[in-house]
Formats: sequence, C-alpha cells, structure tokens
Amino acid sequence: MVARVRTVAFEGIDARPVDVQVQVSAGLPAFTIVGLPDKAVAESRERVRAALTAVGLALPPKRITVNLAPADLPKEGSHFDLPIAAGVMAAIGAIPATALDGKVVLGELALDARISPVAGVLPAAISANAQGCGLVCPQDCGGEAAWAAHDMDIVAPGSLTALVNHLNGNQVLSRPAPVIGKPVNPLADMSDVRGQESAKRALEVAAAGGHNLLMVGPPGAGKSMLASRLPSVLPDLSPPEMLEVSMIRSVAGTLSAEGLSTVRPFRAPHHSASMAALVGGGLRARPGEVSLAHHGVLFLDELPEFTPQVLDSLRQPLETGDCMIARANHRVSYPARIQLVAAMNPCRCGMAGEPGHTCRRGPRCASDYQARISGPLLDRIDIHLDVPAVTASDLMLPPARETSADIRGRVEAARNIQQQRYAALGLTGALTNSAVSARMLEEAVLLQGDARTLLADAADRMGLSARGYHRVLRVSRTLADLDASAHVGRVHVGEALSYRAMSDRLAAAA
Repeated sequence: MVARVRTVAFEGIDARPVDVQVQVSAGLPAFTIVGLPDKAVAESRERVRAALTAVGLALPPKRITVNLAPADLPKEGSHFDLPIAAGVMAAIGAIPATALDGKVVLGELALDARISPVAGVLPAAISANAQGCGLVCPQDCGGEAAWAAHDMDIVAPGSLTALVNHLNGNQVLSRPAPVIGKPVNPLADMSDVRGQESAKRALEVAAAGGHNLLMVGPPGAGKSMLASRLPSVLPDLSPPEMLEVSMIRSVAGTLSAEGLSTVRPFRAPHHSASMAALVGGGLRARPGEVSLAHHGVLFLDELPEFTPQVLDSLRQPLETGDCMIARANHRVSYPARIQLVAAMNPCRCGMAGEPGHTCRRGPRCASDYQARISGPLLDRIDIHLDVPAVTASDLMLPPARETSADIRGRVEAARNIQQQRYAALGLTGALTNSAVSARMLEEAVLLQGDARTLLADAADRMGLSARGYHRVLRVSRTLADLDASAHVGRVHVGEALSYRAMSDRLAAAA
C-alpha cells in the first residue's frame, strides 16, 4: 500500500504541487527519501522519527520509502517534515488513509512533536485554494494562511498530537482567523521637517506618481529624514497589493506572526550590500531587497558608496518591474515594482558648492565621486533634487502646520485620478503614471500648445534621451493630477523640467 499526501515546492512566489508517496514494505529496516531532496529534506527522517516517538508511535522494523514526486523537481526546505510524517502515519494505520485527501500539508517538526512555523505558507494556501484543496499548516502560520480565502478549509495544529486527534475525530480544531498586523512604531510625520519646502514638494510629487527620486545635498541637510517620512504620505496597500507583498515576505521568511500589514514596505539596505542581497540570489535564489520593497520604497542612502555593479543591477528591475534570477540550477522571477529613493553627498567630503567652503581637490572631488553612478541608472530616475543645508533660522521656525495626513490626502486624490484614467483606457490594477507604458502615457498626456513648445525646446537643449523625455511627461502628468487638471499645462512641464536640470550635471560627471 502507498499512502499519498499533498504538499508544495516553491519556485519564486509560485507553489508547485508535490505528491509525497510513502511505502512501507518488507525488507531490512530503512528510512529512505528520494526525489531530489536537499540537505534539510534528507534530515527530516530523523525529525520525523523523533516526533513519532514523542506521540507514542514507533516505526515498524520494515523498509520505509518516501518519494517526492515529481522526482526531477528539486525539493528544498523543512516544510516537508509534516507531510512526510503524515504519510508515514497513514501508511502504518495511525490515521485514516483518506484523512488528508484534498488537503495540502506543510510544516516543520520539532523533536517533541511540536509543529514549528515555516516560510511560504501564504503562497501555499493560495495555490491550494486554486486547486480546490484545504490546508494543514503550523498554528503560528494560521492567521497568514486564512487570507487565501474566507471559505477555505484550514487546519492549524500546534503539535502532531493535536493533528492526529483532529483527524481521528477526538478533537476539533477551529479555523484560524486572518490577522492584520500593525506597525510596531508609528510612522514619522512630515511636520517634523523644518524648512526644505522644495524638497517636501518634490516628495509629494514622487509619492503621487510613484516616481524615482534622487536627493543631493551636504551632510545634515535632512535627506535621510525626508526619505524616512515618505511612507507616511503614501496610500495604504490595496488588498491585491497586500497579498503580493505578503507572499514575497512569506517566501523570504520575514512575514511576522502579527499578520499582514497595509503599510507599504520601506527597505533601506546598507551600502555594503552585495548584489545577491539587493536583487536576490544565493543558494536557494531568495528574494532580495528590491523584491522585498515591492509596491513600496527602496531607499539607498550614500548612493555612490554602493558598488557600481550592484547599482547597475537595479536597471532591469526599475524598467520592467520584476527581477529575474538565473543560476545554474535556478531560474526564478520575483516581482519588484518599487519606488527608488536615493540620497548622496555632492562629493566625498560632502561640502562641494557650499558657501564659505573650498575643497583642496577642487571640482574633481565632486566629478570623481558622482562618476560612480552610471548614466543609464540616472536616466531612470525621474526627479533629481538639490537639498541645501538647513540654516539655524529654519530650525527656529515653529513646527509646520501641514502634517503627513494632509499631504497624504492630496496624494490619494491624485492616485485615484490616475486609476480612473487608466481603467478607462482598459488597464487594470492600481496603476500610477510611473508604471504605465509609454504608449498609454502619450494617450493620457494632453499637452497644451505652449506646453508642447516648451517641452520640445527643452528636450533639444537638454539633450533628453527617449527615456528622459517620457520621464518628464510622467512627472508633468502627475503635477497636473495634483492640480486636478485634465490637461498638462506649461507650468506643469516647467516644474517637471526643473527636476531634470540637475541630471545634466550628474550625467556629465558619469
């Protein structure tokens, strides 16, 4: 007799079905796992043996063979423990053979038979629901799995004993409830910022259209402070966006027990981060920071201090919205629709161009430092902003009356206009001006006569590339949306061009 239990193997955020087949036959006592298991799966036989002993079950002195089908699909992770244990119990008659029919099982076993949380429960639950199956998962992951569907059959035992009692009808486990997490710390408010009115305006524009932003200024000007307050003016994640973000976090193992959150991700890796840490990779092709910031903000402080090769690896995700990781034994795609916010000093000493400061290395200090950033990467950044130093008189001003909630209201209104516009053009999803194709953008941007003339003249004088031209159009459309204007006027194009003026100097250095 062969007992069968369903589980999954992960490829990116996709969960592929795996059939766990357990056969107990005559022969020398042995416990063999086949089907391309990795080290963690191969070691599961010892955890399964100890867990079964803890619940009072002894393995028979026979040959136990576990096959993980399809056999040519690599199996990775500790979540195969529970389906293997369930298959063994079904094969020896400890639970009914049909008890787990129509259920996907995953979980890690402790030696005392407790079921430990594992990564990837949410995508596994969504995959199981798509197949019309229920789910058996660890108790700590039940609130995460419950988001897959409100009517899905979910069993979340805390131990192997509780699962056996539930399957035998001696105990009934209730369905876990979905849990919404709350941020541990409140979001920093924009009213804390003194002065920097032009920077706050640029931050509002970037939030309204999902535009990439680069801030350049001396140390202490408030660049990091401004960037850390961007999440407070961004709208909450929509339910589809929240599921996408949570699926990535679940696969990465960073989805907390508090549940899903509607707050957009804000990731700020250190400048010593490797390429695998930023875009993903490693032994198991895990998602990197760019994917963990999906539908949120990726903040790169001290931009030129990152390795140039690492920075250039962001060019493809910024353009396509996904990150393809290709390795010898893996080819995985993770979503990476991010808003890039970067900050840098104008030179290595940080004081180039400041009044009263003279650099002994002269202009070459700034040009060498800025040349660490490639021109193609700069071309993908919509808004380039000079952030001057804050004066003492600015710090003495009373707190700003305008809070993040006020700015957020205008941002949400502008995004609603964008969603309605692109829905009328046949596009679906929460789209922003930065995310639509160039063809759709040209249909959405209705340039008035003087605005068209200004853009044509500026494009020639500034030497805008095709991508740079469309970036200006995107920002112009966002500025018009903030003004609730159907047409893009000269004032909108002029402000959008002002955000590209500094890019000429940076591109020349690069």
